[in-house]
This record gives sequence, structure tokens and C-alpha cells, in this order.
Amino acid sequence: MIETAPIRVMIVDDHGVVRRGLAAYLRNEDDLTLVGEARDGQEALAVCEEVQPDVVLMDLIMPELGGVAATHLIRKRWPDVQVIALTSFKEKELVRDALEAGALSYLLKNVSGDDLAGAIRAAHAGRSI
Repeated sequence: MIETAPIRVMIVDDHGVVRRGLAAYLRNEDDLTLVGEARDGQEALAVCEEVQPDVVLMDLIMPELGGVAATHLIRKRWPDVQVIALTSFKEKELVRDALEAGALSYLLKNVSGDDLAGAIRAAHAGRSI
């Protein structure tokens, strides 16, 4: 049997509680590993450079550099990195902007662990959910 490397995931959210909750989901999956966290889009660029994730879970509303702009910059600099936009509620314009900036898909922050893991696996394979 061929073993594949775990999918390398980075979490970007300005709320520590959200980051910790998402990280807890990831720890339950053998094929996913958390490689980095950032509090805003600007920090996300530096962390992305350092850890080279496969998939980024990107909050859309953050201080400094927001998720839409950060998504655009990450996809421009690292086109193989997939981004899943995260939002607390369906903000149609913001979600549309994130998708136009290069996010592959979006999830509501109250997503189940199974759905989160499935979305990360799909994004890693280049598919939206």
C-alpha cells in the first residue's frame, strides 16, 4: 500500500477560539495536518511563505489585510495552494469576491468536522464542494 503525505492545512482567522476549534477538527483526521496559523491576511502571507500549505482555510473579515485580498495574493504567488473561504454567515457579495479572488469554495464557520475534512480533501484534489 502506498502511503501519501498528509494534506498540509493552514488556518487564517482573527479569532483565536475559531482557530483552536478548527485545529481540533484537523487533529481527528489522519490525512490532515495543521502546519500554520495566522491572525490576519498580512500574517497569512508570511506564514504561507514559511510553511507552504496545500490548503488554506481563510476567514473573510479580518483587520489589516482581509481575506479576499489575502486570497488574491496567495493564489497569485502560490497558484498550487488552494483556498477555502470561511464566513460566519452567507455574505453573498463577500463570498463572490473571495471566489473571484481565487478561493475554490466557501464554508460557514459552523461547519461539521466531517464536512470540513471533506472540503479540505476536495480542495486538495482541485475540486470545490
